[in-house]
Amino acid sequence: MDTKNIHIADYNYPLPDDRIAKFPLPQRDHSKLLVYQHGVVSDDVFYHLPDYLPKGALMVFNNTKVIMARIHFQKETGALIEVFLLEPAAPVDYEQMFQTRGKCAWVCMVGNLKKWKTGCLERSIVVGDKTMTLRANRVGEAQTGWKVELEWDNPEVSFAEVLDAVGELPIPPYLNRKSQESDKTTYQTVYSKIKGSVAAPTAGLHFTKEVLQQLDEKGIDREEVTLHVGAGTFKPVKSNTIVGHEMHSEYICVKRQTIEKLIRHDCKAIAVGTTSVRTLESLYYIGAKLKENPEATPEQLHVEQWEPYDTHPSITPMEAMSQIIDYLDRHHTDTLHTSTQIIIAPGYEYKIVRMLVTNFHQPQSTLLLLVSAFLHGDWRKVYDFALANDFRFLSYGDSSLLIP
Repeated sequence: MDTKNIHIADYNYPLPDDRIAKFPLPQRDHSKLLVYQHGVVSDDVFYHLPDYLPKGALMVFNNTKVIMARIHFQKETGALIEVFLLEPAAPVDYEQMFQTRGKCAWVCMVGNLKKWKTGCLERSIVVGDKTMTLRANRVGEAQTGWKVELEWDNPEVSFAEVLDAVGELPIPPYLNRKSQESDKTTYQTVYSKIKGSVAAPTAGLHFTKEVLQQLDEKGIDREEVTLHVGAGTFKPVKSNTIVGHEMHSEYICVKRQTIEKLIRHDCKAIAVGTTSVRTLESLYYIGAKLKENPEATPEQLHVEQWEPYDTHPSITPMEAMSQIIDYLDRHHTDTLHTSTQIIIAPGYEYKIVRMLVTNFHQPQSTLLLLVSAFLHGDWRKVYDFALANDFRFLSYGDSSLLIP
């Protein structure tokens, strides 16, 4: 298949606004579950998910945590400016960023930019019992937005504390509502740990401690990866063919024990969410790069958008994982840090993911292309069933288990 020349219009379907879930159900695991098994579609409830999974399988979750990425400033003129944090600029490391004190810089989107030509934005904030001034300076363009320096006049206060005090949760724009206090809990997975995302890995929102316990009791092996979801996840495909769409780059972090678990499970996994899919499938191409260049830097391990379609490595998934283990050994580290821009679309051959838990995605989106590739083109059967059977769509909607 000529993946690059896929017409995005072929991946459209009618999605009325009343089918988009504006809020989650009161109980996460009571959402509906669509089950696609080898072409046969049925429905159930999410808390029965463990019944469909093979004992002893490996299930991989994305443990990223959504940050309070929206900061509002009001100019003396009354104009409201929104600074939307996309990714760290200085320091670039996420962990260091949230511990930094006094000053940092982010790549940001800026709302109402025309009202912020020059000058410094200021607002007073309170962290604990400390009152201080937060300042923002726009210092130049960046690839996906603007570089903005943030300063606060208390060196005892970390940026994590500043953000918790002043930031707002960036719920998806298609919900067409303001974030509420309840979103701070409901728009995080129960296993979220590592701060960095501006959008939740929403397939994980259905899991409760009870469902996780059922998975453990069934002997399902659970592992976590980290992919920090960028605002680009909502970026519509505006070109007629997908070759004109530029994927956003996302930071990934995978522990050595996860790679070892993949090897023990014959490099086969159940992915929770499309973010876990992108991380797992990127690992294959990272291993292939390391076979070609064992001395590659983390930047050189970045997986380019079209790499799967342009390179066609002959390495097996098992060999790829072994290359990553060797790389970690050489660098005396237990963690792989790099980034991926991978686009998974019809014509892609999955290397690691065998089953997928995922929500229902927007029409003409790259996430719908990923699902279509996973189901060998049979996505319409799933979406027609969901539309005909009152399933709720998008981030706070219902879930599906896809077994090709």
